[in-house]
Amino acid sequence: MSEGYYISKKTDDICEDVCGEGTPAALNMSRLKCILRGLDFKTYMFMFIIIPIGVFLIYLHGQKITYFFRPLWESPPKPFHEIPHYYHENVSMESLCKLHGWGIRESPRRVFDAVLFSNEVEMLTIRWKEMYPYVTQYVLLESNSTFTGFVKPLVYAGNRGKFTFVEPRLTYGVIAGRFRKKENPFIEEAYQRVALDQLLRIAGIEDDDLLIMSDVDEIPSAHTINLLRWCDEIPPVLHLQLRNYLYSFEFFLDNKSWRASIHRYQADKTRYAHYRQSDLLLSDAGWHCSFCFRHISEFVFKMKAYSHYDRVRFPRYLNPERIQNVICKGADLFDMLPEEYTFKEIIGKLGPIPHSYSAVHLPSYLLNNADRYRYLLPGNCRRESG
Repeated sequence: MSEGYYISKKTDDICEDVCGEGTPAALNMSRLKCILRGLDFKTYMFMFIIIPIGVFLIYLHGQKITYFFRPLWESPPKPFHEIPHYYHENVSMESLCKLHGWGIRESPRRVFDAVLFSNEVEMLTIRWKEMYPYVTQYVLLESNSTFTGFVKPLVYAGNRGKFTFVEPRLTYGVIAGRFRKKENPFIEEAYQRVALDQLLRIAGIEDDDLLIMSDVDEIPSAHTINLLRWCDEIPPVLHLQLRNYLYSFEFFLDNKSWRASIHRYQADKTRYAHYRQSDLLLSDAGWHCSFCFRHISEFVFKMKAYSHYDRVRFPRYLNPERIQNVICKGADLFDMLPEEYTFKEIIGKLGPIPHSYSAVHLPSYLLNNADRYRYLLPGNCRRESG
């Protein structure tokens, strides 16, 4: 050995065969074996058990994880300015208007109630009976297409004989669907709402008439409509705070339903919509009973047909037996976490909705026909198959 620096190359006998000769595939396999032979038991556990389980859980509960951390990535909307709502049957209309800071008119405004209709025949009956004394014209539009692009029957046309009591006041229209199944369902919904604007003009709506914009299951109370048609100087657009129920009036969720609204119609400005159009909210103005159906088949239809069909992530969600169990528990049909903006509200609403046994202040037609609508009242969660 010559004098100078001595160089020693340390070798690892575990991988010494990697540098041998062979095809590229064999060489790559040798390198992989080398890496795996150098791992300990804990690393194996992490790579082949912990990581796959984590991926599976994210697939299974990813939506829940996203909703739980919603407060981190989405701020709550601007709060409404809530207007106190005064009512008692023994207080005069002039006094009620004055309590709200409004004057009283010499004669009431005309009222137009406009809805897009899918399949809620019984909820439509309760809605129209509640409003009947005060509505001038009912406007109903239905399509042969769901928002998700599936063919559907013209349900109202097939049940029109059940609504003879509104026939003299009804403007009914049908719009053909576009059947674009891969399109965002909200585009089809918006398309149908534009058509409803045209139908309102056919119905003869004029400036300063009252126009109710809400889904069939968002029902303003009769006294709310009467108040707003008689009072002067009411806001041009007013959202309605509705008591939020799920499946029936047994499961009271909260008071956060706000999408229903009443407008003083202006031909050059008013457009039918189902989003926020004002910062004003009239307190305790009616009821929103979501997924309040008699038949399990109606639950399945709506879950597949409405704009949030993406929430049906697994076929088992549509299983009739599962749906029945979910209804009686007051749980969520889509196995979702509460749609709230703070961790406090999310945690506070975790789990099934508590049962309520109060049937006070519900639509009068519902209580007058309790035997017919028993499934909507407390203590009657079992549904017919349909």
